[in-house]
Amino acid sequence: MAQNTRIPGLASRELSTVLGAVAPGDGYPDERAAVAAVARAALSAACEPGDTDALALVIALGALRTLRAVIDDASPQAIRGALEAEAAPAVPSVSRLRDALARWRARLPAGPVWTPLVRGARIGARFVTPEHPLWPESVDDLHVGAPLALWLRGDPVRLRTLSRSIALVGARAASGYGEHVALESAAGLSDRGFVIVSGGAYGVDAAAHRAALASDQVTAAFLAGGIDRLYPAGNDDLLKRVARDGLLIAELPPGSTPTRWRFLMRNRLIAASSSATVVVEAGARSGSLNTAGHAAQLGRPLGAVPGPVTSKASEGCHRLIREYAATCVTTPDEMAELAEPIGADAG
Repeated sequence: MAQNTRIPGLASRELSTVLGAVAPGDGYPDERAAVAAVARAALSAACEPGDTDALALVIALGALRTLRAVIDDASPQAIRGALEAEAAPAVPSVSRLRDALARWRARLPAGPVWTPLVRGARIGARFVTPEHPLWPESVDDLHVGAPLALWLRGDPVRLRTLSRSIALVGARAASGYGEHVALESAAGLSDRGFVIVSGGAYGVDAAAHRAALASDQVTAAFLAGGIDRLYPAGNDDLLKRVARDGLLIAELPPGSTPTRWRFLMRNRLIAASSSATVVVEAGARSGSLNTAGHAAQLGRPLGAVPGPVTSKASEGCHRLIREYAATCVTTPDEMAELAEPIGADAG
C-alpha cells in the first residue's frame, strides 16, 4: 500500500474551501491534519458507529491510507501486510478484513468523497476530528470504539465545557416523579456549573435538557442519526433550542437515519463524554441501562435515583444500586459529588 498524502480528486488549493465551510474558526493545525479530517468525513459515512475494525485501521494506518485502501479496492492481504508492518496491536484475519471492506465500499459517499462535508455546510453543521484542538478527548477512552468524527450544531467551542458535565438519562415514558426529579436535578446541577448531557428523547432526557436551557447553562444532546434528523419529531422545537444555545452532536454525517443499533451505540458517547452518569428513572428493560453499562465499563462514576419500591418505572435504578454498585443519589449535591468527589483535589 503506497503512501499518498492527497485526497482523491481534491486539489490542495480546494482543501480550505471544502473543509472551511464546516471546520471551527481556529481550524486544523496544518494541511496534513485537514486532509485527515476530510478522509474521516468520508469514512464516517462508510462505517457504522462503533465499528472497531475501522478505527483500528485508522489508528494504525491513518485516516487517509485507510480511505485509499477502501477506494482503491486494496486486497485484504495487502491491508493485513500493512498492519503487520506498522506493528498494529491486533491484526484482523483476511476473512474479517474482506467482510469489513465489502461493507465500507458499499456505503462510501456517492460522488466525491468530501460530499458529506458539502452536505453539512448546507445546513450549517460543524465538524471536528481528533486532529482538531476542540476534540473532546474524553471520548478517546472508548479506544477502538471511539467515534471517527463528530458533527455538530451549535458553537463548537462549547465542546470544551464537556470536561465538567453530568449525563442525566432515563425512561422515555417517564412518570411524573421521574420528570420532576430530572427537572430538579438538571436545574440544580446547572446552577453548580455542570453541563447537562443526554440523548434528546422524550421523558427524562427532554426534562433534563429543558431545565438546563431554563438555567442558561449549556446542554448537549447526542443524536442517533444525522444532526439534521431531529428525532423524536415531537422534540423538534426543543432540539432546535439545544442547537442554538447548547450542542447537538452526532457521529454519523447529515442525512443518516436513526436505527435501534445506532441508538445503542449513541449511548456510549453520552457515557464517555460525561464526568459522571446518573440514571434518574428506569424500568427493568430501559435503554438507559445500556448507557449505565458503558459508564461502568469506562470506569466513570455511576449514580442511580431510587424510586418507590412499588414502581416498575424504578426497577432498573434499584437493580443498578443493588447489583452494579451504582451510588444511590437523591439530590443535585450528591450527583455533583459523583463528578467532583469532596477532597479529591486535596494535596
